[in-house]
Amino acid sequence: MARIELQNVTKRYGGTRALKDLSLTVEDGEFFVLLGRTGAGKTTTLRIMAGLEKPDEGNVYISDTDVTGWSVAERDVALVLQQYSLYPRLSVRGNLEFPLRPKVRNMNAEEIARRVDRAAKTLQITHLLDRKVERLSGGEMQRVSIGRAIVRDPRVFLMDEPLSALDAKLRESLRVELKKLHQDLGATFLFVTHDQVEAMSMGDKIGVLRSGRLVQVGTPSEIYERPLNTFVARSVGTPPMNLIEGRLQGDSARVSDFSLPVSSPANLEQKVTFGVRPENLIIESGAPAEARVFDIEDQGVIKILALDMGDTRLHATVPAGTRIDRDEVVRFGWKPERVLSFDPETGRDLAV
Repeated sequence: MARIELQNVTKRYGGTRALKDLSLTVEDGEFFVLLGRTGAGKTTTLRIMAGLEKPDEGNVYISDTDVTGWSVAERDVALVLQQYSLYPRLSVRGNLEFPLRPKVRNMNAEEIARRVDRAAKTLQITHLLDRKVERLSGGEMQRVSIGRAIVRDPRVFLMDEPLSALDAKLRESLRVELKKLHQDLGATFLFVTHDQVEAMSMGDKIGVLRSGRLVQVGTPSEIYERPLNTFVARSVGTPPMNLIEGRLQGDSARVSDFSLPVSSPANLEQKVTFGVRPENLIIESGAPAEARVFDIEDQGVIKILALDMGDTRLHATVPAGTRIDRDEVVRFGWKPERVLSFDPETGRDLAV
């Protein structure tokens, strides 16, 4: 196990800065998820941690040792990629043994067999050990790929969107297995993804990356409940947080032609972007605001309503048994204590 840290790392490709003065710490034994859209700099961050890329500025530390100039092998980290990186002509056993064969490891046959058997049992692929890789399913190949990392007993696991090529059901299954693997091994994991569901369901901590900069780091509940700005607010949650332009008037919010209660900084006559999660909108007769139901998405346990309030599109969740129709005009309010207030110019949370 190990603590891994980036300090003030900048990386350029030609005239483009992929990372901009990035500082990031993954604690010993932590499952840290780096969440960002395509082009945010996630893979570059991982490659610099692994030693596949050198930063133009800044340093990389593992267990408080500066490893910026070290090779991949010297850093003793394991990479698990979206592509399975397996040898198709070898069996599963052969693929698992391969990282342990180099002479520099000086490992005897008994130790190799012990590590392979342990990894196979952990990943529930013992029955596949003598099968050729070309006969495996996508999920089985990804398990073998993870097994190749486990047998090395590395200090850090670095995973670059390892589930993105799998179908939805298999992704869900392997999310659970990876979390259990992390608990069993007690190792340090950095998991890179663009999928907010993976981030929220797997991470002890989440770092939200935007254009090469770390926007916010926190637990899944912190990221969801108290996003630092509107970018983070829209990055997590399905549907994402409603952002509504209005004006703060003491303990009330003026939105469109309606006035709703809020618990916000007491700045009179201040323009504000109000943020409220769909589950915190309340559909009930006599509520202070009005909207038309544009669409209804039935998800079994709940329904997701798309509401039009003038030019503003909102989303609200209601119990599946709620009787409501498209084009129906409904009254709604919100939970005042759950409403956030953002600066409409900078997007920053006004309470921070």
